[in-house]
Amino acid sequence: MLSWERRDRGGVDVTDDSLPMRVGVAGLGAIGMAVARGLDRGIPGLTLGAVAARNLDRAHERISGFAYPPEVVRAADFASCTDVIVECAPASAFRSIAEPALAAGRVLIPASIGALLFHEDLIGLAERNGGRIIAPTGALIGLDAVRAAAEDKIASVRMVTRKPPASLAGAPYLAKHDIRLDGLSQPLKIFDGNAREGALGFPANVNVAAALSLAGIGPERTRLEIWADPALSRNTHHIEVEANSARFSMTIENVPSDENPRTGRITALSLLATLRRLTGTLTVGT
Repeated sequence: MLSWERRDRGGVDVTDDSLPMRVGVAGLGAIGMAVARGLDRGIPGLTLGAVAARNLDRAHERISGFAYPPEVVRAADFASCTDVIVECAPASAFRSIAEPALAAGRVLIPASIGALLFHEDLIGLAERNGGRIIAPTGALIGLDAVRAAAEDKIASVRMVTRKPPASLAGAPYLAKHDIRLDGLSQPLKIFDGNAREGALGFPANVNVAAALSLAGIGPERTRLEIWADPALSRNTHHIEVEANSARFSMTIENVPSDENPRTGRITALSLLATLRRLTGTLTVGT
């Protein structure tokens, strides 16, 4: 277990491996609030030590009903008061959260895993300073099988994402290519490329493709299609893998978050499950 420094009730700095790991949550949107609430309810061996958001006053308001309200700090200050940082912010804020955390040797669990594809130097930063980056499965399925297959040879990985048009609104790729989804009456394929290109064009929508690519054969070789489908009410991902060890396909239909239709409810639950593995006596899965 990681140790962390804290002040006891007498104001004395102490370090004690028997104390729970302090978790910081950066970003209090739909995902971040769900993770923070889960930690406030309790996970053995962990405690919600701090939260960060762009508007600190608003952050204070959002956690005011917590049983154990954490500190409210700026993202740059997380490293001094937490062991584990869960990043739940917009992709544009990824580096400002990740870099100081990894430079201080902390554990980073990023929801914006797609952003890591454009800041790969952070992996080296973590290695030099004893930090770790743990990519959660997120709103996906079967990364354990993909990781296992990658121990041998994988020939191809293909992912097809289908989403209600409203959940794709605001994607940079749509604006760049002047693609309009208003009034769409039938499914429309709006993207066909690799996972890196998809993460750049749809930073709020396809973190799952980035996680899939990192588990398998990389972002350039992982193929991705994105469809806008007005008949759907759930975000759907279908994956096909051809490998030496197995051929398999997987489909997941995620219920969108009430607060943010761009993400599924299961995303925050995946982050909580990832946190629980840090201290769990029994863990299941590759």
